[in-house]
Amino acid sequence: MPTQDAFFLPTGGGQRYCLYSAPDGPPKAAFLYLHPFAEEMNKARRAVALQTRALVAAGHAVLQIDLLGCGDSSGDFGDATWSAWIEDILAAHGWLRARTGAPVWFWGLRAGCLLATAAAARLPDAGNFLFWHPFVSGQRALQQFLRLAAAADMIGAKRAGSATPRECLDRGEAVEVAGYLLHPDLAMGLDKASLAPPPQGGRLLWLDVVGSEADTPLPASAKLLPQWQAAGYALHHHSVVDQTFWQTVEIETAPRLRAETSARLTELA
Repeated sequence: MPTQDAFFLPTGGGQRYCLYSAPDGPPKAAFLYLHPFAEEMNKARRAVALQTRALVAAGHAVLQIDLLGCGDSSGDFGDATWSAWIEDILAAHGWLRARTGAPVWFWGLRAGCLLATAAAARLPDAGNFLFWHPFVSGQRALQQFLRLAAAADMIGAKRAGSATPRECLDRGEAVEVAGYLLHPDLAMGLDKASLAPPPQGGRLLWLDVVGSEADTPLPASAKLLPQWQAAGYALHHHSVVDQTFWQTVEIETAPRLRAETSARLTELA
């Protein structure tokens, strides 16, 4: 019977809530899921849970971790720094590898993909990646998040001449965005992050969510795909018509994205 265990993973900065799901018997591969930024994490939980169930049914193990200040982990979001999140991921990767002995895949959604590549670059061996609609740069991710503060300022008729959230961050001050207190270190780490391929090589399944039928990469993705191929990755990219479930008002489950993920992973296996 498949197993599911919830536990707290000790790290140098506290306890991180984890959920481990595994098949009956040795897993074929192990997936470390890295959630997106802020409220996108909550919007994505249902789709991720259903995909995890499908992966386990196919014989894979999955470890989900709430990073520092997120979900049920210790600390506040305002305590989170980019380096602390990377250390969380490396601790989870080490735990998963020791527990399963199986090849590990970093499974990232949106900004979680940037965290995946940053953490994998710290490891000595080949990395495998499953990208769900990744940000191609952290700068773009930060800009999108800060737009929420700009929208709130417009609604609240912010005083002219007061500092923008970006100006406050550049001065080393934390800012509140959509109910989340953003640490300047986390903002700067995200701002500098890129979806550059770690040097070890491996496999990559890159799935973009689009609004109409087309299997050509999005322009931002198309610029980076050759870099991953040149770095020695066995790359598979596909565009999937589905809803942008990480930002919809209602909770969506991304059935087409999930089906495509399972089908393509079966082909790779």
